[in-house]
Amino acid sequence: MSKEKTPEGAEPKKGGKMKKLLVLGIGGTALISAGAGAGIYLGGGLGGHEAKPEDHYPKLVARSEGGEEAAAEGGEGGEAAPKVGTVSVPNDRFKVDPSKYEVTYYPITDAFTTNLADGSGFLQVGISLSTFYDGKVINNIKRQQVPIRSAVLMVLAEQDPALLSTSQGKQQLQRQLTNAINDVLRDKEGFGGIDNVYFTSLVIQ
Repeated sequence: MSKEKTPEGAEPKKGGKMKKLLVLGIGGTALISAGAGAGIYLGGGLGGHEAKPEDHYPKLVARSEGGEEAAAEGGEGGEAAPKVGTVSVPNDRFKVDPSKYEVTYYPITDAFTTNLADGSGFLQVGISLSTFYDGKVINNIKRQQVPIRSAVLMVLAEQDPALLSTSQGKQQLQRQLTNAINDVLRDKEGFGGIDNVYFTSLVIQ
């Protein structure tokens, strides 16, 4: 008895279909997995909330607890790390209690020189900025140095030398500079965060 031979190419076709189905199945699963992964990543996790603008705002840096004991535990010359970003605030005009938060000082490296308002001489000022917020404020200052310098120079050019010779005049200038720098940061970054401006040098000639 002769056995019927399978037509040439019949088996390969059947196997080819199975392979195609298998490949399509794996490809579809990979696409679904990739889509789900992207959704979780963009959504901030399975239970993630929709990102709000204030989520990206700087946060107050709470003072480290424990004082001297915490510093001693840090080893020789060690300091307890402050709690960074533990306190959210409604906006950058929030009244900060200096006793509760760490202060960071950021010196502006180059001094500011400008002619005085009455044309009688010039004013040269070196300043350092203080903030109770985290490193985002310092990064904002670095990023906006050009408009900040421009705003500071405009404020300095309007000063009365007679008023600057008094402590009240210097304190008034501190407030004016603080407001001017915060206005720049709010305009460019959406958040101010500068608590005060301190003079590192002040020369009137």
